[in-house]
Amino acid sequence: MSAIRTEALTKHFSVGFWRRRPYVALDALTLDVPDGEVFGFLGPNGAGKTTTLKLLMQLIHPTSGRAEILGRPAGDVGVRRRVGYLPEHPYFYDYLTAEELLEYFAALFGYAGAERRRRASSLLDEVGIGAERRFQLRKFSKGMIQRVGIAQALVNEPDLVVFDEPMSGLDPVGRREIREMILRLRDRGCTVFFSSHVLSDAEALCNRVAILAGGRLVTSGSLADMLAFQLRGWELVVTGLTTEALEHARGLGRITKATLLGGDRYALELPLSTPPDRILADLTAHGAQLGSLNPVRETLEDFFMRQVAAVKR
Repeated sequence: MSAIRTEALTKHFSVGFWRRRPYVALDALTLDVPDGEVFGFLGPNGAGKTTTLKLLMQLIHPTSGRAEILGRPAGDVGVRRRVGYLPEHPYFYDYLTAEELLEYFAALFGYAGAERRRRASSLLDEVGIGAERRFQLRKFSKGMIQRVGIAQALVNEPDLVVFDEPMSGLDPVGRREIREMILRLRDRGCTVFFSSHVLSDAEALCNRVAILAGGRLVTSGSLADMLAFQLRGWELVVTGLTTEALEHARGLGRITKATLLGGDRYALELPLSTPPDRILADLTAHGAQLGSLNPVRETLEDFFMRQVAAVKR
């Protein structure tokens, strides 16, 4: 079963003052998000990502097309109990504490008494809110509010979590903790659908991605299919490399870039046309030693930029 399915989902907004005209924020989006995966919804600012998420959550309604969540029409009351949602800019009651807020949301989902308190405490632990949970939310930083927002999205133990820019405002430690939490959600069978323009997070987390630009779907599919076999060259790290040996290899046209890492340790970039075993044999004959050999493949950022640039042309 698909966790999310859209067919020709479209949203127009009216813009302008005297002569109002339609602005196409989302243009006939057809998308299928498999159950139990981490799915990245990527695109530059203004691509239509947040519009799509608001349509799925029924915060706004489509001009045309339709969307299904967990096999039911978007907005189905029974489905809403199985979905968690983090908006792009979460805003909560300033004078409640984090504990009180989580207990309030837990009560909305039917948790009572001790179970409600246990659920709130467990989630605040999971997102890294410690003693601050007893402070009023108006005293929280943006990153701490983001953590609380993630916790409220999980209060009902959802089968599907929809995150709009979940890493926004988080420091490096927080980003790592939330990435680990997303993987734990996936491992227990929860589908995680998140929008982002931070491509390194998507590359580290996602089974599949979709790229949106100008309100249109540019491409979607498995990251492995998008990035596999697109080898650009090799990175060879060697130690004991003399200047003479390096210049000899450069003279043969076998090295495109050499970066000194420290001492006599170098990172060498080799073109795809150069078999790494040959250059390694040549360098070791001159006294160098192998540190590591890694393929250099196209990254998600490379792929993303190429796809978006193609739409703009």
